Amino acid sequence: MFRFIIKKFLYGLLVLLGVMVLVFFLFQGFGDPSRIVMGQTGDSTTQANIRKELYLINEKGEKIPKFKQFLYYLNDISPICFHSKTDIEKKKLQGIFIGGNTKFGFKIPYLRKSYQSKRSVWNILMQALPGTIMLAVAAMFIAVLIGIPLGVLAAVKQNTWMDSSAVFGSIVGISAPSFFMGIIIAYLFGFVLSDWTGLHISGSWFAIDDEGHRRLTMQNLILPAITLGIRPLAIITQLTRSAMLDVLDQDYIRTAYAKGLSKRKVIWKHGLRNALNPVITAVTGWFAELLAGAFFVEYIFGWQGLGKVTVDALEKLDYPVVMGAVLVAATFFILINILADILYGVVDPRVRVE
Repeated sequence: MFRFIIKKFLYGLLVLLGVMVLVFFLFQGFGDPSRIVMGQTGDSTTQANIRKELYLINEKGEKIPKFKQFLYYLNDISPICFHSKTDIEKKKLQGIFIGGNTKFGFKIPYLRKSYQSKRSVWNILMQALPGTIMLAVAAMFIAVLIGIPLGVLAAVKQNTWMDSSAVFGSIVGISAPSFFMGIIIAYLFGFVLSDWTGLHISGSWFAIDDEGHRRLTMQNLILPAITLGIRPLAIITQLTRSAMLDVLDQDYIRTAYAKGLSKRKVIWKHGLRNALNPVITAVTGWFAELLAGAFFVEYIFGWQGLGKVTVDALEKLDYPVVMGAVLVAATFFILINILADILYGVVDPRVRVE
């Protein structure tokens, strides 16, 4: 098991390195970021100072090659790093550092600063991340809570109106784009029927009171969570139905019935447990995608999360925030997929990780 986890972790690091290369050269490989930071005004001295800060030129004013710029960026975002004492103080790096003028250290990744607000990108994303995790967990909870029982019911009642309704609903749920469903749900339940539902067309997971303190406003979670959970619900329903139909035809199910076990115990204890592997794949895979793909849903509902922050940053050409958001989302995706592989062996003893 330990060797398996290490191997998956190394594969994950290679994927993350590929994402870093793509993100860096996509957003900083073209043009001059210093013009975005400086805006419309500013003299040549100001632009030179900004270029030094962004590692575009060295102290002598010479242009730094792109591959060196990437190495500087990699050193900034990596938890394992080498930094000068001046860099540590200037960037306010947090971690453990040892050595002389050039120190070796373990630190919180430095994602640099926002072009627009000059705030640390790490702080911006960490403030937004709880909202996205909250939304993804709520959406997946709805999908699992409804999808698995619905899939089991469709399999047990195969070729009845219940089965046909579940399959039809799943096809509709998979086919409907999230942004389209978000607009419909927001307008219908957050505007037209607002007096009945008590919900609003938009709103974040917190509100700021008169004293400047945050307080939770969880009722705003309902509509975006339902919207985000529609597609995984549909997929989980179909996968559960398909897996259950295969399992219910197995010999050990007939043996369980022959031993006098109740239908409920056979279906839920023996049948469902052995049908859960593809469902776990869907749940973990979709959870990772929900973390990374809630952009439009968060934007439509005004939900303050990673997606809305990223879309706002794209509109303002605030590339460090966009780059940091992509890296955070990719890291979560890799970690969740490693967790999914480990869970296979826990849920189904027939699966052995090597």
